[in-house]
Amino acid sequence: MPAEEPLVGRFAGRHVLAEFEGIEPSLLDDAVLLKKTLAEAVTEAGATVCEVVSHSFAPQGVTVLALLAESHASVHTYPEIGSVFVDVFTCGDRADPERAVALLAKMLGAGTVRMSTVERGEN
Repeated sequence: MPAEEPLVGRFAGRHVLAEFEGIEPSLLDDAVLLKKTLAEAVTEAGATVCEVVSHSFAPQGVTVLALLAESHASVHTYPEIGSVFVDVFTCGDRADPERAVALLAKMLGAGTVRMSTVERGEN
């Protein structure tokens, strides 16, 4: 019997909230690098990237938002203290938001990672 395909359109998902610390500050003020890194992390975790946008703040800091077919992912940086807030929400079973967060932490060289997951919808 073939394996079941994940149910598309199911009202369920996982929402991962994380904080990273101990990151090289120059990385956290580079919007181009952050957009590329976020897109790579969520793609490798099984998500489908529709679009990635960013906004750089003065004198420092960047917010990056990835619109995913499965929902969204975002990064909000604080270069002055080497820290980041991360938010990854995916609906259904195809993408793994915890893996996306772990990959992103590794790619950015985070020293400390705190992560919590909220099960949403009909799990």
